[in-house]
Amino acid sequence: MSKTLRLAVIGDGKMGQAIASLAADHGFEVVALLGENQVLPQGITKPLLGGADVAVEFTTPQFAASNVRGCINAGCPVVCGTTGWDSSLSEVSDEVRAKKGALLWAPNFSIGVHLFARMVEHAARIVSESNAGFDTHLVETHHNQKLDAPSGTARSLAARAEKASGKSMPVTSVRVGSVPGTHQVIFDGAFEQIRLEHVARDRRVFATGALAAAHWLVGKHGVFTLDHMLGT
Repeated sequence: MSKTLRLAVIGDGKMGQAIASLAADHGFEVVALLGENQVLPQGITKPLLGGADVAVEFTTPQFAASNVRGCINAGCPVVCGTTGWDSSLSEVSDEVRAKKGALLWAPNFSIGVHLFARMVEHAARIVSESNAGFDTHLVETHHNQKLDAPSGTARSLAARAEKASGKSMPVTSVRVGSVPGTHQVIFDGAFEQIRLEHVARDRRVFATGALAAAHWLVGKHGVFTLDHMLGT
């Protein structure tokens, strides 16, 4: 039987609560569930992490970089699912490598979204090579509490499609209700339309993926994505 790992959850919002609630089923003991009241006074420290073997961070863009740095300085590998802090990601990644820490960051921890991204990339290439005059567009819909728009997933999907096709993919963001996350890629022709869509029905899909990433990251050094974890 595999050893139970100690897990620190940074962020006590809906995602953090979902991760904590599923942790035991995935071989973790939650030793810290940290919200703003615990983190803001002095930042992430080794004592605050409670001896965690790995941390999972889902907070807000303004705190993500400092939270990741705190984990690395404390010698704790960290899985980060916060989006919207792209401007700091490269610098933080360099620090992780220099300190021989471990970071796995992804804009979306759904395995289905990862597969969907590969489909979108392939479809964008095929449509572009056809020269059939299709316009492309991406529409992403999330709950009305999501701070960044477009979503990190939408930006990643658009970037992959643009690299494959050599053409820009505009993105429209919709914030409404409590939608966990829907991404729709549209290829529109004069008399027909092709749609590819991924729908997340429950935020637990992201929590499960983040916990799988946390297991995978323990014992590693470097900066990783889901591509590394899934071997693609």
